[in-house]
Amino acid sequence: MNPVQAVDHAITTRMSARAFLPKPVDQQMLQDILEVARRAPSGTNTQPWKVYVLQGQSRDQLVDKVCAAHDAVRANPELAQQYRETYDYYPTEWVSPYIDRRRENGWSLYGLLGIGKADKDKMHHQHQRNFRFFDAPVGLMFTLDRIMGRGSLLDYGMFIQNIMVAARARGLHTCPQAAWNGFSSLILPHLKASEKEMLVCGMALGWADETEIVNTLVTPRETVASFTTWMS
Repeated sequence: MNPVQAVDHAITTRMSARAFLPKPVDQQMLQDILEVARRAPSGTNTQPWKVYVLQGQSRDQLVDKVCAAHDAVRANPELAQQYRETYDYYPTEWVSPYIDRRRENGWSLYGLLGIGKADKDKMHHQHQRNFRFFDAPVGLMFTLDRIMGRGSLLDYGMFIQNIMVAARARGLHTCPQAAWNGFSSLILPHLKASEKEMLVCGMALGWADETEIVNTLVTPRETVASFTTWMS
């Protein structure tokens, strides 16, 4: 492929993989991905990102902590008050067309897995797959100094996209995960992060299991015409 084809292929074949193989990811490959990603633009070159790479014991221990908390909240919903997101990732009030796209995404995923609205146990299990990094051998946690402004989240998005595209170019898949945000009070101490940091999101990274039906999900995108206004 020529350079244009290679970049386009990495972007268009990126997906949120939800099942990974236990195959390890070479440490040098992870280093190379981060080397590429650090070239992301940021306002006045502030480079606000901080990355924690979880593998092996550090990964498994965090999985155990958060899964236990997730189970505890299900058993006693009042405990949910202990686990609040640091910032509002989603709107406090949903309106069309965003709520429609969100519902379509949920129905498509759970429908593919054969999970109905009444299947509370299965829904809980599938949601908890987030907190197992979907079995990916590498988990990434991204933090931001609390003092930074909202613009730094825009910078962060470009940095995370760089990671996903660079990973895809190497045959890997990823799944960016806001699901972790509610458990930041458990995650940040595990990372030994400063009190000045807040959790932005997590990410699963590894080799996708192509045999799993969940990885056949293709989420739709709006046409260019639907979101573009051409002016001259």
